[in-house]
Amino acid sequence: MNNNCTEIAAPAAAQNRSSERDAALRAARETHKLEKRLCRQVGQAIIDFNMIEEGDRVMVCVSGGKDSFGLLDILLKLQQRAPIHFDLVAVNLDQKQPGFPAHILPDYLSKLGIEYHIETQDTYSIVKQKVPEGKTMCSLCSRLRRGILYGVADRLKITKIALGHHRDDMIHTFFLNMFFAGKLKGMPPKLVSDDGGHIVIRPLAYVAEKDLSAWAAHRGFPIIPCSLCGSQENLQRQEIKRMVHAWERQYPGRTETMFTALQNVVPSHLMDATRYDFKGIKITGVADADGDKAFDAEDMPSPTLPGVAVITF
Repeated sequence: MNNNCTEIAAPAAAQNRSSERDAALRAARETHKLEKRLCRQVGQAIIDFNMIEEGDRVMVCVSGGKDSFGLLDILLKLQQRAPIHFDLVAVNLDQKQPGFPAHILPDYLSKLGIEYHIETQDTYSIVKQKVPEGKTMCSLCSRLRRGILYGVADRLKITKIALGHHRDDMIHTFFLNMFFAGKLKGMPPKLVSDDGGHIVIRPLAYVAEKDLSAWAAHRGFPIIPCSLCGSQENLQRQEIKRMVHAWERQYPGRTETMFTALQNVVPSHLMDATRYDFKGIKITGVADADGDKAFDAEDMPSPTLPGVAVITF
């Protein structure tokens, strides 16, 4: 009886080991594909917008979140392969939040063996003092943080400031501006800072947030939550994020389409007279691909919007 049980158990155990090996191989392949995709997308954004040039000193703002950890990690990989030379300087702003684990980032950055700087400024007390209880802290916190980081960049002789905003952040910002500020304005991949003295870049412009989450889990980054604003779940940005996620669940691929739209702007079909000379329009007699078409039937993708009818004349 015992011999028979042993004979039955042995093949079952071997089969389990084989299944585990297959699962591990599949996971390894997916991780490799993810790494290649991240490096390709960040590299393409850098090329498309000329974000990093020969001899640049790039300040990578590391907050302790998955996005900035991912940005630094990918830039370090690309730095080794790039045909140009550029330096990376990791910078963290310790805002003196209660309970903030101040040792985590210095320990992590020291192990990487890269140049880094920890700037300590008590912006937490300022924000708590200035903002009434229950009100949004992000705007003031962001302005204070921005000004401090610009000063750090000057001291460290930085030529580019790299932020960890990704593709989803850009889409959310577009809707925030449209719904709450009355502007068709997004989050550009590259810009001159509001003080006119720095170039800010967003190398994660083409990267999806879900990929950064997966990469962070794989790499085991020591994530530090933001205790200052993380509990403010009713912020406008959180509402927009939930809306976009709901659309994506109902109509997969919509996020990608919206992001593509940010790169295909037609000023002649909007209403900003400072961006297009509507008053000066004249007959040209020349066909125009951007002519009088709002949303013609031949341009409409496969039906994904229930209740929308296309009427042609």
